[in-house]
Amino acid sequence: MRTTVAGVLLAAGAGSRFGRPKALVELNGQTLAERGVRLLRTGGADPILVVTGAAEVRLPGTRTVFNPDWRTGMGSSLRAALRALDSPPEPGWAAEPGQAPQLRADVAAVVVALADQPLIGAEAVARLIAAYGHGASVAVAAYDGQPRNPVLLAREHWPEVIATATGDAGARTFLRSHADLVTLVECGDTGRPDDIDTPADLARIAGSDPER
Repeated sequence: MRTTVAGVLLAAGAGSRFGRPKALVELNGQTLAERGVRLLRTGGADPILVVTGAAEVRLPGTRTVFNPDWRTGMGSSLRAALRALDSPPEPGWAAEPGQAPQLRADVAAVVVALADQPLIGAEAVARLIAAYGHGASVAVAAYDGQPRNPVLLAREHWPEVIATATGDAGARTFLRSHADLVTLVECGDTGRPDDIDTPADLARIAGSDPER
């Protein structure tokens, strides 16, 4: 029986509006990729995959999944992550130093987070995992009732998510087509889903970061 909930951090973009890949941007002493991995790990996700593209990102205890199609948008990164979780490693594959070992076969669901939303709290991840434990197969973090990120997707839905994740829509097409499956989990008291798209966004968020 599969019981594990994995974490996926989408960190492949070039950060065209920012001027450089946002995964490598530092906020109060940590890169956004490092903060995203910590968010997922502290919230209870394991194993953790980091999807890369424009920049090389290798973090201890994670599996790096390179998305060769990263220029096409976030959807291709989500597809790459789900396919990696759903497939055994190639024959002869071995973990590099510091990299997570072979992906476990008991992964039952995945929590997907974005590297450029560093004010989301680990408790949001924990609440999504708890909702899955209580029967939700699709759970979405909400802030004052508005659905945002992270998102939890049970394994049974991965084929359809892979088939519909295009451009920068990510899982939105699937979520809109199956609104009846979505459990909204209020997380407004755990953090904020503010995006970092520009240097001005970074400066604003740095001033309100509780870890500063």
